[in-house]
Amino acid sequence: MSKHTNKKTLSKGLKFLAIALLFTFIGPSVLYSAFHNQDKPLFIPILIIGVLATFAAILMMFRGIMTIVKALFD
Repeated sequence: MSKHTNKKTLSKGLKFLAIALLFTFIGPSVLYSAFHNQDKPLFIPILIIGVLATFAAILMMFRGIMTIVKALFD
């Protein structure tokens, strides 16, 4: 049983968290823009993009945290 941290897996987890941070800012900003322009013809596509970006942020945070935990405790 090794007590060393797997640095390759740890860096992969940190990359997931960096991507999640990006989506954390993009998703709500796009949603805010969509809801303030409900009368425009592109409301639905922009709303869908915002929802997908928000879910991507949640998914990437989960994957990043799980990968970091795996690197530390496996």
